[in-house]
Amino acid sequence: MFSRKALILYIVLLSICIIIMGGLMFARSKSFSPRDLREIKTEGILRIVTEYDPFGYYVSDNQIAGFHYELSKEIARLSGLEINIYIEMSIQESFEGLRTNQYDIIARNIPTTSELKEHYAFTDPIVVSRQVLVQRTKAFNKGKEPLRNHLDLAEKTLYVSESSPALLRLRNLQNEIGDTIYIVENPLITSEQLIAMVANGEIEFAVSDLQVALALQKQYPEIDIKTDISFTQFQSWVIRKNAPMLLDSLNHWLHIVRETGQFDEIIQQYYPK
Repeated sequence: MFSRKALILYIVLLSICIIIMGGLMFARSKSFSPRDLREIKTEGILRIVTEYDPFGYYVSDNQIAGFHYELSKEIARLSGLEINIYIEMSIQESFEGLRTNQYDIIARNIPTTSELKEHYAFTDPIVVSRQVLVQRTKAFNKGKEPLRNHLDLAEKTLYVSESSPALLRLRNLQNEIGDTIYIVENPLITSEQLIAMVANGEIEFAVSDLQVALALQKQYPEIDIKTDISFTQFQSWVIRKNAPMLLDSLNHWLHIVRETGQFDEIIQQYYPK
């Protein structure tokens, strides 16, 4: 039986959870007005959505860090705007929030594909990267050689995070090799977690952004990331097409961050050369 104190604590915690969930549901359903830089300056707040990982936003030793978070701070300094950071693991939900004016910027490494450019605007490139196959090295895979030929991906199961930029490439790759590649898209697992699962032998193959894989290779020496899946791609932040003033200003601020050397200092903290 619960003690009286335990029961009261349970009720309080349950009430807090209900309030938080209600607030999140309200935020999802709330209608936001269209905004460009003029409206953003009037409010004084720039709304940026990113993901919770070492490259977006994370908390370590009671300190907030992350590549896109650090870059956002520089934008705040240059623009004089307050930055509100929102965390969203689903890239689809991030795009939905951008479309409905809930967010102003998606601060993630989004490949500048022609398909996305039809609906959204991209900043100047933030990084250049490509998608790679993550598998175990020969030394950690019972002497089995890593796959190097795309034809060898036939009938293999590849794991990707939800809405991964690799999905379109993998579907095209199936047509190129004329065989089936089984693609498992997991909405609850990040690329970093998939890499850890490959390293631990829980899954055989995953696909990840090269920059993310390189940054984690020292932590997981079991992984091999030498097999490319895609060509090199520019990756940028994304905003709405109906915010041209914000796009121009963002590119200007990013240019200043690069010119002053702040960008190099930030990127060296998170991405190896």
